[in-house]
Amino acid sequence: MKGKILVVEDDLYLMEGIRDILELAGYEVVTADSGKAGLDLLRNGLNPDLIVSDIMMPIMDGYEFLSAVRSEKQWVDIPFIFLTAKGERADENLGKELGADDYVTKPFGPDDLLVAVSAKLRRIKQLRQKQDQQFGELKRNIMTILYHEFNTPLTYVVAYNDMLKQIDAETLTADSLRVYLSGVDSGATRLRRLIENFILLVELETGEAEDSYVLHRGLIDDYQLLLAGLRNESEALLAERQQTLHVHIDPHTPAIVGYGDYVIKALRCLIDNASKFSSKGTTVDLHIYPSQEEQMVCFAVSDQGRGIPAHEIEHIFEPFYQVNRQDYEDQGSGTGLAIVKRIAELHGGKVEVTSEVGKGSTFRILLPTSI
Repeated sequence: MKGKILVVEDDLYLMEGIRDILELAGYEVVTADSGKAGLDLLRNGLNPDLIVSDIMMPIMDGYEFLSAVRSEKQWVDIPFIFLTAKGERADENLGKELGADDYVTKPFGPDDLLVAVSAKLRRIKQLRQKQDQQFGELKRNIMTILYHEFNTPLTYVVAYNDMLKQIDAETLTADSLRVYLSGVDSGATRLRRLIENFILLVELETGEAEDSYVLHRGLIDDYQLLLAGLRNESEALLAERQQTLHVHIDPHTPAIVGYGDYVIKALRCLIDNASKFSSKGTTVDLHIYPSQEEQMVCFAVSDQGRGIPAHEIEHIFEPFYQVNRQDYEDQGSGTGLAIVKRIAELHGGKVEVTSEVGKGSTFRILLPTSI
C-alpha cells in the first residue's frame, strides 16, 4: 500500500467514489461520514498518512474537525486536504488559517484528487527523511559530547580515588589528603553540574520549567544577595584557571520579577562559558545595570576570549551546538547557551550577543523590570 488515507465526507455516493479512486491507485482507505466520526477514529488509534475532508457536514463540520486535529500534538503533522465547492474563496482562506495543506475543488476528476494526494504524501515523506537525517546527526553529536564530557570528570574522580588507595595511611598528611579530596570534589562537581544542565534543558524544552517558574517567581531587588553564592563559586572556578571575575552592579538598577535560581543558573552558564573560551590570566566581567531599552535590566557577561565567527552566532543557542568542535576540544556539553536563551524567554526577556574574533564576546540577558 502507498499509504493510509482517512476520507471524511457526508455524501455517501461521493465518499464511495473517492474510496474507489484511491483504492484503485493503491491506497488504503478508511471513511467517516462526519468530522465527529473522523475524530473518534483518530482517538481510537487510527494513524492515517493523510486526511481528505469535506467542509460542509452535519454534527461537526470540516473546520471544527481540522481545528481539533491541529490542536493535538500527535496529529499536527498529518497532511490535510479540503474538498470545497468551486468559487468558495472564503472557505479556502479560513481553512488555510486553521492549517489546511491543500484544496480539491468540486466537481473534480480522479487525476485532480490523485495529484493532490500524491504531492502531499511525497512532501511529507521528504520532510520525514530530512528529520530522520537531522535526528541521526544530532544523536551522533550528543554521543560524542557525552563521551567526552562525562569521561573527563569521571577520570578526575577515579584517578584521585586510586591514588588515595595506594597511599600508606600512616604517611598520609592532612595537606596531601586535602589535595586528593579536592581532585575528587572537582570531578564530582563538574559531573553533577553536567547532569543538572541536561535535566534543566529537558525541563525547559518540554515546558516543565514553566511550572517551577510560576511557583517560585518573586521580586528580585537585592542583586548582591542574589549573586552571593554564585560569586564565591565562580571566583573559585576562575582561580583554578588563573582568571579573575569582576562584578559591577549599578546601584540604580531596578527590581525584576523572576525565579532567582533560574537567573543564577543562566549567569553561571555564561560565566563558565566565558572562562572556558578565554586564556589564563584574563578577566571575566559581570555587569548588572538598567538597560537603555525601556523597563529592562541587563545582565552582561564579557570575556577576552577567542570570539565567535559571525556566521556561527545564529546557531550558538541551539541545543548541543558547538563552535569549531574539531579545533577546540574543551567546549562543554553544548547545553549552556540553550539554557540561557530559554530562561530569558521564560522571564519574558531575551539574549543578545556581540563578538569579535580574537578579542572576545559579550552576552547580555535582558529581563523586564517589575514596574
